[in-house]
Amino acid sequence: MRRKSSYRETTNPLQSPALNLTMIAILGGVLVLGIGIGIAFSSTSTLSPSNVASREFIDTKAPNPEICVQYGASAMVMDARLFVTLNPFNVYVAQPSMRPGCVIRQNNWAILENKKLVTSDQVRECKNRLNTFGFTGSLDSENPDIRCIYQNESAQNFFLSTPGAVAPSQDTERF
Repeated sequence: MRRKSSYRETTNPLQSPALNLTMIAILGGVLVLGIGIGIAFSSTSTLSPSNVASREFIDTKAPNPEICVQYGASAMVMDARLFVTLNPFNVYVAQPSMRPGCVIRQNNWAILENKKLVTSDQVRECKNRLNTFGFTGSLDSENPDIRCIYQNESAQNFFLSTPGAVAPSQDTERF
């Protein structure tokens, strides 16, 4: 009876690490390429005025951006008119207008008082209602539009309430 010769597969020990190094180099190149493409897309996302996609873009367009960022928060202000008829009951909405604005923190209202843009009576009335001030237009112009505004704490960001989204921080600064 003849014995079958056993055939053992021999591998070159230098071949395996070279394959691994080549694979690592390819994957590293794909990773670097992906990061580069991501940076290119994110850095060009807010160049057009029709795309307001970042807080930094809104901060630069706010009236008096240096005051707004230091003493409050930049905002997008939307003015819309609603018309309600009762007989028959209908609701009509005019075309809204959006413009940059700013919300001032309560502890920074002195900026508005020092520039004589609000009176002490307006400050007292706004403070009694636990509101704050917001404005559009430059504070250095003749007529900036400054109003006592209410912070709606029941408003929610539904973009963050989707499954898998990160929950908002509970220690946000109250204006």
